[in-house]
Amino acid sequence: MIMWDMEVVYEFLPRLWSGLVITVEVTILATLLALVYGLVMAVLERSPAAPVRRLVGMLLEFVRRTPPLIQLYFAFYVLPSIGFMLDGFTCGVIVMGIHIGSYMAEVYRSGIDAVDKGQWEAACALNYGKGDTWRFIILPQAILPMIPALGNYLVLMFKDSALLSTITVLDMMGETVVFANSSYHYLEPMTIVGIVYLLISIPCAFGLRALEKSLNKNPQS
Repeated sequence: MIMWDMEVVYEFLPRLWSGLVITVEVTILATLLALVYGLVMAVLERSPAAPVRRLVGMLLEFVRRTPPLIQLYFAFYVLPSIGFMLDGFTCGVIVMGIHIGSYMAEVYRSGIDAVDKGQWEAACALNYGKGDTWRFIILPQAILPMIPALGNYLVLMFKDSALLSTITVLDMMGETVVFANSSYHYLEPMTIVGIVYLLISIPCAFGLRALEKSLNKNPQS
C-alpha cells in the first residue's frame, strides 16, 4: 500500500523552492530571447531579398520540426566536441528561446499581415524610412492584438523548461528527479512538482484568456 510521507515532503520543499527560482529565471530569460528572436525572424521573412526569405523560412521550419529535447542534447553534448561549450543554464535559455521564438515568429507574421496595406502606403507617402515605418506605424498596430497569443507561449515556456533537467539544470524538475532518485521516494516529490506546475500555469492561462476578451471588447482604434 502506498503511503504519503509528510517527512519526505518537508525534506523536499527547500529543494523545490530552489528549483522554482531557477525555473522562473529560465522562463523569463528564454521568453525575452524568444520575443526578440521571433520578431527579428518575422521581419526578415518579409525581406525583399529572396535568398534571405528562403534561408529564414528553412531555419524556422527546421527548428519547429525537430523536438526541443533533441535540440537541447545536441547543443549541450555535441557542440562541445567542436569547441562550443555552454553550461546547462545558458544552453537551456538559448535553445528554448530559439525554439519557442520560432513559433512566435509565426504569431508576429500573422499580426503584421493583419495591418492594413494602406498603412504601408501612407508611411511611404509621408516619406517614412523602413525603420521608422516598422517602429512607429506597423509594429504598434500589430503587437497589441498578439499579446494573448504571445502570452500563451510564456506559459508553454514555463512548462517546457522541465526539459532542462535532462542537461543537468537543477530547475524544479531537476531537483525533483535528483531528490527522488537519492531518497527512493517518488510519490511525494513528483506529485508536489506536478501540482506546482498546475498552480502556476492555470491562473496564467485564465489571466491570458481574460486579457484576450478585454482586448476584443476594446479593439485598437
